[in-house]
Amino acid sequence: MFDVVIIGSGPAGYVAAIRAAQLGLNTACIEKSFDSEGKSQLGGTCLNVGCIPSKALLDSSHRYSDALNHFSDHGIEVSKPKLDIPKMMERKNKVVAQLTAGVGGLFKANKVTAIFGEAKVLNSNQVEVLIDNKSEIIETKNIVIASGSLPINIPVAPIDQKNIVDSTGALEFLSVPKKLGIIGAGVIGLELGSVWARLGSEVTILEAMDDFLPMADHKISKDVLKEFNKQGLNINLGCKVTSAKATAKNVKVGFKKKDGDEELIVDKLIVAVGRKPNTANLFDENSGLALDEKGFIPVNDFCETEVKNIWAVGDVVRGPMLAHKASEEGIMVVERIAGKHAEMHYDLVPSVIYTHPEVAWVGKNEAELSESGIEFKSGSFPFAASGRALATGESTGFVKVIADKKTDTILGVHAFGPSAADIVQQGVVAMEFGASAEDLGLTIFSHPTVSEALHEAAMAVNGNAIHIGNRKK
Repeated sequence: MFDVVIIGSGPAGYVAAIRAAQLGLNTACIEKSFDSEGKSQLGGTCLNVGCIPSKALLDSSHRYSDALNHFSDHGIEVSKPKLDIPKMMERKNKVVAQLTAGVGGLFKANKVTAIFGEAKVLNSNQVEVLIDNKSEIIETKNIVIASGSLPINIPVAPIDQKNIVDSTGALEFLSVPKKLGIIGAGVIGLELGSVWARLGSEVTILEAMDDFLPMADHKISKDVLKEFNKQGLNINLGCKVTSAKATAKNVKVGFKKKDGDEELIVDKLIVAVGRKPNTANLFDENSGLALDEKGFIPVNDFCETEVKNIWAVGDVVRGPMLAHKASEEGIMVVERIAGKHAEMHYDLVPSVIYTHPEVAWVGKNEAELSESGIEFKSGSFPFAASGRALATGESTGFVKVIADKKTDTILGVHAFGPSAADIVQQGVVAMEFGASAEDLGLTIFSHPTVSEALHEAAMAVNGNAIHIGNRKK
């Protein structure tokens, strides 16, 4: 009998499995995914068809765009760079293969038992696994559900993975579409749109909502929209897609705006309208577990389900579908199984959009604080006033720090610009320890770094910024 069986080997599952083994628990991790050649895949969506391959393509496309458009700014003259998309994809696949193989190596080093097959939870101590059409019952003291999520499909745009693709298919193009359509202006749509726009596609994004990036700081959302339009992402808000029909030559997309019906003709269409929990057929009818109306598994703050000894983490439960949130939940759960005290600070989960410039934030924005009736003050610092940002030619955007008006405790950090993700991560550390804006302003930052923008923004909260006019608020 195992001490813990984990279903799913993505960022939640494989991290939980390794930590459980480190804690001395006899651990198994079940994974059902296989690649096109029938080989088992560890690492889940993130490593195989999500976070990692998309970032590899984002990096490659950014380098190409720099060579094409910006090298001359630095006095570097090159002949027109040539694209080799198959080689770019080969590099992406090598990165994925290296990381997924690394998970397998970590499993062996930590003595985690990897089981490849399709799992079904029978009860709190039994998991049925279908392996090569043969059923096997696995006995365990605890079960952790970490089965991840799947792209949401919409009936009006049926996926064929040729001309109408989801986020997985969008990572496999072997040529640059002349005209590319994307349904959805969320994180996935913006990142994939950035990749192909840099490589030469004429990108049109159709977003059903009237607001762009409503979850981000309002000023950042406004500036990001302006910058992305300048980069060639034609973002259209308030557009409800009503049809998408693929022909031998193109895809005809019908959509409705306030002033009437319109049609868009593209070579490829990416459907990026979000993701849903991967929980279908996961539980036996006698397991005692019930899903909510959207397919999520109800849990408490410690990821315990209503059935004792069954836990659920990551994309199958409430909260943002983010790899780092999933991993930390996995660690929290197995540490609690091992008898340790562990908890998650859900208000300190950072969000990042890995475009260029990056967009990132943690904590509350001004609109949320105003709606909650919390009095606040804020300070901002533009990258245009940052020596390092100017030296590297990346001075778009700014950093904003928001603090409680009375206590000066930092309530949110928001950034749009170079290294925004890393800058916000520094804010996460500060907030984890309950720092005030004054604390951050008194911290020594090395010069010249783009991180100094965070330092100046924190100082600006109390009117003490050095390199801009004080705007005490």
